[in-house]
Amino acid sequence: MFKKHEIYKTDKYNMLTVEVQGKTLVVREISDQWGEDSHTFVSRPEMMNWAEKRFRPSDFAGREEELAAIMDALRKV
Repeated sequence: MFKKHEIYKTDKYNMLTVEVQGKTLVVREISDQWGEDSHTFVSRPEMMNWAEKRFRPSDFAGREEELAAIMDALRKV
């Protein structure tokens, strides 16, 4: 059984989850714009490196709390 963490979910078409599969982390990003995108990481630092590139502060201008919540949730996985 894999442990699944919900990072955010705005509706059934926009969400980000992380599944912990042993030592592997599978990030599933579902978006109404791009469909489902899956990323597999072998370590938490690798996942956080991806997250820092994917969720840039410039994309969250005026929504800094939302960015902080996403990054916090990813760190807790």
